[in-house]
Amino acid sequence: MEQVSVALEPVRAFMVEVGQFFPKLLVAAIILVAGWMVAKLVRVGLAKGLKLVNFNVLAERAGMDDFLKQGDIKTDTVGILALLAYWLVILLALMMAFNSLGLTYVTDLVGRVVLFVPKVIVAVVILAIGAYFARFVARVVSTYAKNVGIEDADLLGRISMYAIMVFVVLIALDQVNIGGDIIRQTFLIVLAGGVLALAIAFGIGGQKWAGQILDRWWPKKGG
Repeated sequence: MEQVSVALEPVRAFMVEVGQFFPKLLVAAIILVAGWMVAKLVRVGLAKGLKLVNFNVLAERAGMDDFLKQGDIKTDTVGILALLAYWLVILLALMMAFNSLGLTYVTDLVGRVVLFVPKVIVAVVILAIGAYFARFVARVVSTYAKNVGIEDADLLGRISMYAIMVFVVLIALDQVNIGGDIIRQTFLIVLAGGVLALAIAFGIGGQKWAGQILDRWWPKKGG
């Protein structure tokens, strides 16, 4: 009997471990189900809230929705933000569930993803608002240039829009910690190169061409 008892000892230890782990597993399952239900509510509520404040109209006028359609993405900007919020809640539930199971390493990994998702949400909002502002400025510049008789008014409007969008994209990338100093320095190098090229064109080799451009943009009155 003693030998049998010794042989069954690992089985009893295993059953004790299972008995201690099962309640934790049950709690984790409840957390996941509750998190899934809350995530669905957050997704629907956020989508309705964004439409209530006309964010969908802003995104459409900013060209974000058209850009997504060209990429064969079936949802719009509001849908993407709602989906990101949905996964944020799911990840939070996963983090709580893993923590209840004592899996601290996995909890830390999920926690890093949780911290990243809000940055993506902010970056998408920055892109939408920035793109809308860029298009608005482009229309203002183009309209003003046409009113004062400057040719290539549409070109000036597009240049102003692209210039603003470059800064908006840089801000969005910086928000999600992509690129950082490398992208900013590359942009500054390209910008400096463009300014230098224009300076040379206007100051040395392209005086005649520059004069023609200036005459087209600011025609002399009475002359």
